[in-house]
Amino acid sequence: MATWTISTLESNTADGGVIVAHWRVTEEETVGENTYFASSYGTVGFTPDASAEGFIAYDSLDEATVLGWVQEQVDQDAIEASLTANIEEQKTPVTSTGTPW
Repeated sequence: MATWTISTLESNTADGGVIVAHWRVTEEETVGENTYFASSYGTVGFTPDASAEGFIAYDSLDEATVLGWVQEQVDQDAIEASLTANIEEQKTPVTSTGTPW
């Protein structure tokens, strides 16, 4: 299962409007003694309007609210599918590295 988090926010100091949310999503799977891990990181930009209905200033935000904003802007299903595919590739790699000696 993927876990979404907000790494940091950038906001206007004048009105507390969030202008950029930095997000990360991770997925981890343990099979026997092996643990496989994949992650993705990105940003979403916003144009806050302090006079708009529903405006929430930086000091009043919680992570769940900002995650909702981010997930409205990104293709959450595609990102999570990519992480799952990455883990499957780790479990059954199609290429290898090294030398034969």
